[in-house]
Amino acid sequence: MNTNNVKFLISCGISSQLPQSGLPEVVFSGRSNVGKSSLINKITNRKGLARVSATPGKTATINFFELKEFMLVDLPGYGYAKVSDAEKERWGELVEGYFAQDRNFALIVQICDIRHKPTADDVQMIEYLSDAGFPFIVVLTKMDKLNKTELKNQTEYYKEFLSQYGAECYPFSALKGDGTEEIKNVIDKYLKEEGV
Repeated sequence: MNTNNVKFLISCGISSQLPQSGLPEVVFSGRSNVGKSSLINKITNRKGLARVSATPGKTATINFFELKEFMLVDLPGYGYAKVSDAEKERWGELVEGYFAQDRNFALIVQICDIRHKPTADDVQMIEYLSDAGFPFIVVLTKMDKLNKTELKNQTEYYKEFLSQYGAECYPFSALKGDGTEEIKNVIDKYLKEEGV
């Protein structure tokens, strides 16, 4: 996976602004404050590519980043309670509009916090991806916050939970970088299946 020439392409707040689909798209999805931006920055080896915010609900747009071989797509974080209903509706229209389009989906990277069981929103998203037949994996962030026993137990829990959807999970630490290479290799594998 060549991340040398990654560049920001466009930010879309409504589905009518979405660019035409060309390159295979690797899509990052997860609730607000789950560590999505940190994961994107680690994978691309760019510190400030995706904005890391201490305020949940900040990414209210779909952001497209162009690489040589594929498009990296950062979806707005979901599940933040303090956002107005109108804003939640706009987010829903945006994300649903994106997935409803005839796009070149290579892989959806669904992100969950390994310290907790998946939220109702996480489960809804995983079920949606599974039912719609999208290729997806689950990245489990914040693994450095757990001790070895907790990490083993939570990883086993997620493996068991995701087995019903046929999905693999990958623990990840933005702090230490653990899991970065494995996740990059998995993305590569899916891109190769797209002929990249």
